[in-house]
Amino acid sequence: MQTTRLNHDGPAVSVLALGGASLGGVYQDVSQAEADAVVAAALDAGINLIDVAPYYGMTRAETALGGALKGRPRDSFVVMTKIGRYGDKAWDFSRDATLRSLDESRARLGVEYIDVLQCHDIEHGDRAQLLDKALPLMRELKSQGAIGRIGVTGYDLGLLEEVALSEGVDTVMAYCTYTLQDQRLADSARRLNAAGISVFNASPLGMGLLTDQGPPGWHPGHASVHAAAAEAARLCREAGTDLSRIALQFALQTAAAQGIASTVVGMSKPSNLTRNVEALTTPLDAGLLAAVEAVLAPVLNQGWDVLPGNGGKAGA
Repeated sequence: MQTTRLNHDGPAVSVLALGGASLGGVYQDVSQAEADAVVAAALDAGINLIDVAPYYGMTRAETALGGALKGRPRDSFVVMTKIGRYGDKAWDFSRDATLRSLDESRARLGVEYIDVLQCHDIEHGDRAQLLDKALPLMRELKSQGAIGRIGVTGYDLGLLEEVALSEGVDTVMAYCTYTLQDQRLADSARRLNAAGISVFNASPLGMGLLTDQGPPGWHPGHASVHAAAAEAARLCREAGTDLSRIALQFALQTAAAQGIASTVVGMSKPSNLTRNVEALTTPLDAGLLAAVEAVLAPVLNQGWDVLPGNGGKAGA
């Protein structure tokens, strides 16, 4: 498994990360045995970076991950979790909530030390509370050795970059903004990487947009974006493959050149993991990629902040 260094001088982490939301039954029911199997398969494949949050499955993801990591050497994985978001429309970046959340996450995960503690979906929380309460406290926790690094996550790239640079955070995680259809994260990632900040790309399939079955009904993308993705999926089917495969190949294989340290992909079964590892290592079909990019060109970089749709992401 290819690796990179967190903040250029930190621990080596895999360029493909295990997204833990699926372990909390966010997309389908996942048993503890299934969580154990996929985490074991990930670690065996050299995937040591795992991202999770209290919000995923309303703490079930952290609990499942903690069970799967039980007995594993602590230096065999790098775990990232979050503070601040505790429900579809519930944010709290206060000092008390942050301390309580960290303690509860450590208990669920079965660890004393969190490698990366992130502020979750910062555009929806109270900004003053984030800047005046959560981040100063996290700096204290880092200096005390309770956490290794401080991060921010969200969708609003301008806000993420502004906060990351002004507050001196260590990591940024953005979602749905480095995909075949939306590549705006690339410019931000290069600037952040140059400043020594590690950037993570989450949801490289655009929350289901770039799949054969298409996005869920709640997906916030515009109808024109959905239509273009559906046409790209049809094109891939005719070529004997699946849109999600080429979308994963693109996101994983071009990430490093854009300054992206790791790509976070949800996995609930070892078969998912096998597909993702293959996408990292199997060369892209340049002709098919060009054809898919031509179909998506009219809606390139048209995120739901630019071209709103009729749906809506929970909490937005």
